[in-house]
Amino acid sequence: MCRLGVLVLAAAMLVTAVPSAQESKAFDEVLDLYVRDGEVYYRALKSDRGKLDAYVRQIAAAAPDSLPRDERVAFWLNAYDALVLQTVIDHYPIAGRSNAYPPKSVRQVPGAFERLSHRVAGRTITLDQIEQTVLTELNDPRVFLALGRAAEGGGRLRSEVYTAAKLETQLTEAADECVTRQICLTVDRANDKVVISPIFSWREREFSAAYAEKAPKAFATRSPVERAVLAFAERKLLTTEREFLEKNTFKMEFGPFDWKLNDLTGRGGR
Repeated sequence: MCRLGVLVLAAAMLVTAVPSAQESKAFDEVLDLYVRDGEVYYRALKSDRGKLDAYVRQIAAAAPDSLPRDERVAFWLNAYDALVLQTVIDHYPIAGRSNAYPPKSVRQVPGAFERLSHRVAGRTITLDQIEQTVLTELNDPRVFLALGRAAEGGGRLRSEVYTAAKLETQLTEAADECVTRQICLTVDRANDKVVISPIFSWREREFSAAYAEKAPKAFATRSPVERAVLAFAERKLLTTEREFLEKNTFKMEFGPFDWKLNDLTGRGGR
């Protein structure tokens, strides 16, 4: 009986370790169907939310902590994205409450990131806590550029789930997309400045630790976060941009974050 009990417990742990293949496939289908180039058909998703809600129920009881690192990263990125999508459709169409944010912004949902709690991996947690504690501990700042924040200024929401097998490619693409999107990084030669996403300031410690020491020596007198951004962006910059930066006369500043909802509803025939 004791041995049987151990086997039953082990089987239960396997069941709850990660979302089942069917549930993950269901969330993958949601992203494939309702996400286009980072934009979301929120109205259509709200009317067909069963698969998304089932996935969120599945991650509530999951136990990813003992999994290999890449599986844990993929799990938490998918969990974050699913919860953001659910937060939006729970309140969609979003009513404007504050003049500080765009009318349909997810930021118009009171406490969307810092107060609304969710059940993930057996714990009660907010979206901010996922970003600031769980993902920070995984030691790869690219994850902060990959997060789908339901905002034009955030990472481009993918039309597929994150998986351990594809994680390195997916995070590399998220990093490269940042460098090539003006909303994330703009080299303004006319005004001798570089404007970067405030995500780099929100996660300054993580980016500095990962990239600052990789910057060319010519930038040694600049702040750690500036050196980190320069090293992070270097391989995707245009030749003309590199030549401009090599003069080292530019000012680097954080731009505003665009909290406009990444909503395709009404723009794509849905």
